[in-house]
Amino acid sequence: MRHGLIASLTLCVAALVSASARGETPDDSVPAPVTRQCTLDGVFDEVRAGIATGSPAYRHYLRSLIRDAATDLDEATLRAAFVGETEPAMVEELAAALAARTDRLGDPGPLRSVAARAVADPNPEVRLALTRALQGTSALEQTPDVYGQLVRDGSPAVRELAAQNLVTDLDGIYAGQNRPAAEAGVRAAIGADDPAVSARILGGISTESLGAESARSIRGLLTSPSSEVREAAATALGGVSADEAQGARTALIALFSAEPDLALRRSIVESVVRLGRSAAAPDLARMRQVEPRLAIDIAEWLQVLGLELQEWSLIVREKQRLEQERP
Repeated sequence: MRHGLIASLTLCVAALVSASARGETPDDSVPAPVTRQCTLDGVFDEVRAGIATGSPAYRHYLRSLIRDAATDLDEATLRAAFVGETEPAMVEELAAALAARTDRLGDPGPLRSVAARAVADPNPEVRLALTRALQGTSALEQTPDVYGQLVRDGSPAVRELAAQNLVTDLDGIYAGQNRPAAEAGVRAAIGADDPAVSARILGGISTESLGAESARSIRGLLTSPSSEVREAAATALGGVSADEAQGARTALIALFSAEPDLALRRSIVESVVRLGRSAAAPDLARMRQVEPRLAIDIAEWLQVLGLELQEWSLIVREKQRLEQERP
């Protein structure tokens, strides 16, 4: 059954794409083993049948096939099917096809229609499916405000997935180097109503490309009533650029003096080290006087900084090694 669906769908999509390239309208003259009329509606029926098999691997295959063909298939028919579909799993596949058109052709229209429905559909399961469809796309560039709305969604599942998308895509697609995308992530974190969502985003994204306004906005979160948000903001500030480092260090050291939470104080120490490297030694000495319980941590940081390692990942690794060797 499954192999028959694969063969039928593959041949039908190939015929549709070939006919589209020639400007023809495909009909049921496609060779066997096609079992339905070879139209986009027929393809959608095959996809729906494939989803019903419940196989994740087959579902992945279906998405790959439709996404690969999306740039050649008729956009108007794709859009009409997307607008009229209500089954979440099928909505997700059609949305993925529209997103592929944007990412491969550079036309923002299809992806923007997906984003618009993701924030407005009355069914939370559909909104969740559409948020999944936005994963790995150029949504942060083409629809920069969509995540600011998704992180305030009424469904906790949608909010959490939106935060995950931001963290994953900012790292995996942009590697922390796209300022507009990173700043869209910061705006979403600041605008989120759920402290856990804000903390998830701030604690997971790269902040090295942020400009002054975004860095200043994160500093403002150091006064949040949520210790979870304050800690995530402290972590995020540790990664800002050299231009923003002094303002971040000043804000972090001020918070350290007033902050009662030991775990948060420990995070502040790490961010101050990351920002200042060897120049952070005087700050660390003063922080040790304020919080004697961190004396061992601070001594280890000073020991690592004395090695003059250049890469932050190497500094962290050496610090972790010292922690493991503690008696």
